[in-house]
Amino acid sequence: RITLDVKAEIADALARRLTMYRLRSDVQIAPSPLAVSRGLGPAPDRAFADPRHPALGWRRYGPPATGTPAIDWDAIRVEHCIPETGIELIADDSYILESGFERLNGVDFRKGCYVGQEVTARMKHKTELRKGLATVIVDGAAPVGTAITVGGKPAGVLYTQSGGKGIAYLRFDRAEGEMLAGDARLRLP
Repeated sequence: RITLDVKAEIADALARRLTMYRLRSDVQIAPSPLAVSRGLGPAPDRAFADPRHPALGWRRYGPPATGTPAIDWDAIRVEHCIPETGIELIADDSYILESGFERLNGVDFRKGCYVGQEVTARMKHKTELRKGLATVIVDGAAPVGTAITVGGKPAGVLYTQSGGKGIAYLRFDRAEGEMLAGDARLRLP
């Protein structure tokens, strides 16, 4: 048995995609009755550390946890530039290296074959990333998805914001000095 932890909004689409790859194998793909609980601090029994980053605390699968305090997960994600599916991670559009997956333990270059391996390996070994996610300092506010410009030229897109910072997808060659996203002013830390 393998459990995949994905956002509820994309679970059906993922199940359909995985069904295409099972071919004639006797594999069943079905929703799980387990609830996901997460928190910071000491992990409860049967919980494990979130593998993406130590700041994300722990995750546990089973009955919903009770008594966990409210946590501003967006602030933690922004602080450590951790993308979220459906916001910074766009299906069929995001490249995993541009999204920081190597830093977040999401890709292993010693592993065998996987979908997208050729493109990912080429990006890693044959070129320097020219675009990608970065944490920016934000003065003001702009809606998620606001275009970023520098001197009137497109430079990227601003996504999640919290505590005067944000996650932006940037063209690194244009991400210098002051950038604008609507009425917000941005700069690299």
